Amino acid sequence: MAAGAFVLLHRSSPQQEPDGCTVSAGAGSYTLDLAQAANAAVIAAAGARAGLPDHAVSVALATALQESKLHNLPFGDRDSVGLFQQRPSQGWGPPASLLDPHFAAGAFYAHLAKVPHWQSRPVADAAQAVQRSASGAAYAAWEPEARALAQALTGQVPHGLGCSYARASSTSAGLATAITRDLGPGATGRAVSVKTGWRVASWLVAQAAQYDVAGVSFAGQRWTRTTGRWSPHAGPAGVSYALSRP
Repeated sequence: MAAGAFVLLHRSSPQQEPDGCTVSAGAGSYTLDLAQAANAAVIAAAGARAGLPDHAVSVALATALQESKLHNLPFGDRDSVGLFQQRPSQGWGPPASLLDPHFAAGAFYAHLAKVPHWQSRPVADAAQAVQRSASGAAYAAWEPEARALAQALTGQVPHGLGCSYARASSTSAGLATAITRDLGPGATGRAVSVKTGWRVASWLVAQAAQYDVAGVSFAGQRWTRTTGRWSPHAGPAGVSYALSRP
């Protein structure tokens, strides 16, 4: 079986698209910046690691969109911080922990799992049961975008997320550790189900700017950082990715 990662020399292109991401599912299409996409991918991965159904990811993403617009804020109302604007004084955890998107997402899902019948409750209703916000109805406005993001990031919709970037915010160091942490060991370079493969591929695209990923391939499709789009491409079985060389 082909290895999950290999190095690709990347050359600048005059057709480089502007930095940013687009998620498309059904009739909906939404734009995000690179940080928003990376945070959304962390939230979706945390739901899968917890063994929760995809509906939980929609609830979590709608909550984070309302609370922080998917930005990891070090401030908020009173002592609220982070993606979900969780309050240390209300028992959510220490401020430093709540500013770790992985911890914050895990804390949100742990609270959601305690909500009676959350699996059958509307997105906004389930979100409000966790957050107990003064304006719980506001979560409903984000449901279409949250569902589209969830469908792409959980693998329900093939090649639903595309991102482009000109310069990586970091290097590929740490990528293998991040893949194992968020997606599990052996997530790339081996045969997987279509849904799992698109979940892994979408995570890689969402995190590409952070880890300097130049291309991702799966199921006869390939995404590149310069075009920001998926296109037909013959590749190996499983999800593979290519790195830019600094």
